[in-house]
Amino acid sequence: MKSYARSLVLSAFAGILALGLSATSHAQEVKVLKLSHQFPASNGDDGDFRDRLARKFAKEVEEKTGGSLKIEIYPSSSMIKTMSQFSALRKGTLDMSVLPLAYGSGEVPEVGLTLMPTLVQSYEQGLHWKTAPIGVELEKILEAKGIKIVTWVWQAGGTVSRGKPIVNPDDVKGLKIRGGDKTIDLMLKGAGGSDTNLPSSEIYNAMSTGVLDAAVTSSTSLISYRLYEVSKSVTTARDKSFWFMFEPLLISKASWDTLTPQQQKVVMEVGASLEPFAMEGAKRDDRLLAEIYAKAGSKVVDMNQASFDKWKAIARQTSFKNFTDNVANGKQLLDMALSVK
Repeated sequence: MKSYARSLVLSAFAGILALGLSATSHAQEVKVLKLSHQFPASNGDDGDFRDRLARKFAKEVEEKTGGSLKIEIYPSSSMIKTMSQFSALRKGTLDMSVLPLAYGSGEVPEVGLTLMPTLVQSYEQGLHWKTAPIGVELEKILEAKGIKIVTWVWQAGGTVSRGKPIVNPDDVKGLKIRGGDKTIDLMLKGAGGSDTNLPSSEIYNAMSTGVLDAAVTSSTSLISYRLYEVSKSVTTARDKSFWFMFEPLLISKASWDTLTPQQQKVVMEVGASLEPFAMEGAKRDDRLLAEIYAKAGSKVVDMNQASFDKWKAIARQTSFKNFTDNVANGKQLLDMALSVK
């Protein structure tokens, strides 16, 4: 009888131990990726759509992998500073980011093409890059440098000014203006402006202190960073804009390689499924921008085709020329991009 009781106890103990080991094993199977970006945190359906995209991505990936893959979101550069995120992705010290790709042009000059002024003229044209030769080549270049594109996101931008509206090239003469990258800065300098390079998250302080007279950035950033509080006028992207920037959801190749084939499949499928959401969010903010700035008392203007053509002429003489002259395969890449309609 004692032997039987002892056997039951041992059996129960073994079962408990097995359950414990199973739970531990399950916990160890959960993969956690950290996603850091520079944009303000959103709240539900409100706020910056780039943070909302990141949160939608995290939610859907967790659901579709049965909880085996989780994404932690760190907005407002709370984990890694904005200008360090590209390098961190390459090194594998950051798993994911929603990042203006041109911020990495100091390390990978080819990505300067993704903010080449007047090159992309609509959201649809930008998204066509994905399947065009330029998109295939861009992905190849990035993967060789340790980064993989998950979601293609393009954004149009506008220009805020502490003074009169900036519509034509003559309007920037003598102004300290932020463009967002060397490619834009070269065009602005060609028009007579003085460029100041800093991330969009620092524009507010720079304009409020007079370090900047004006700035070009995405419509969403013009709203999210409340630049209407430090400006008197804004030129929207509702009609034409010389500023279209590629701001994709990215994953470090080092992190990608740690995922199972099924997790990789889910990541790419969810990423692609969010591209319509990103396009609609960007278009919505182009329209919303005008309403918010008008309500704040700013003068709101648009850019027409004639003004765009003036900027285009300067861009070809400055930004386009610099890219083809100084990037090893610059002419080939630019020709590929120009072929996308």
